[in-house]
Amino acid sequence: MIYLQLFLSFLKIGLFGFGGGLAIFSLIQHEIETYGWMTQEEFVDILAISQVTPGPIGINCATYVGYTATGNVWGSLLATTAIIIPSLIIMLAICKLYFVISTRFQHNIYFTRTMYTLRLSVLGMISAAALLLIKPINQPSVSFIDWRSWVIFAVACVITITPLFLKMADAKGLKLPSALCKSIQIISNPILLIIIAGIVGYLIYT
Repeated sequence: MIYLQLFLSFLKIGLFGFGGGLAIFSLIQHEIETYGWMTQEEFVDILAISQVTPGPIGINCATYVGYTATGNVWGSLLATTAIIIPSLIIMLAICKLYFVISTRFQHNIYFTRTMYTLRLSVLGMISAAALLLIKPINQPSVSFIDWRSWVIFAVACVITITPLFLKMADAKGLKLPSALCKSIQIISNPILLIIIAGIVGYLIYT
C-alpha cells in the first residue's frame, strides 16, 4: 500500500510541480504530513541534503523521501520515477510543438498573463514552504531552536541577496571595489554557503 501511495503522490507532485524543486517542497511536505512518512525534522534534513548533492533538488528529495518511507532502494526508485514521468511526457510534447506554436503565442496577451499568474503562484508556494519550515503549525520549530540559529539564518539571507544589490548598484553606475565584489560572489555560491553553514553549525552545537 505504501508503494502505491508513494507512486501516486509523486506522480501528482511531478504533474503539478511548476517552478522547479524549491516550488514543489510545499507539495512534498503536504504529502508527507498526509501519510506520516517522516517527521518535520527529518524533512528539513532531507531538504539540506538535497541542496548539497548533485542533481535536481526535487528529484533528490523524492529519492530520499522514498527511501525513508519504505526503508529500501525500491521506494527511492519508485518515487524518483513517479516524479519524472509527468514532466518527461509533457516536455516531449511541448518540444514537439514548440517550433510550431512559439511564434503564434510569443506576443499573445492571454499566454503572457497566464505565465505571469503562474509565476506569482510559484512565488507564493515557495514563501509558504519557507514559513512552514520556520514554524510548523502546532509543532515546535525544528529549524530555529535558539538565537544562534536565527543569526545563521539572517547571515545566510544577507549573503544570498547581496549579489542582487551589487548588480543594482552597478546598473546605477555605482562602482565598488572589484576585490569586494569577487569575494561576495564567491561566498554567495549556494554550495559553498551550505558547506560553510554546516561547518559553523557543527562548531557551534558540539
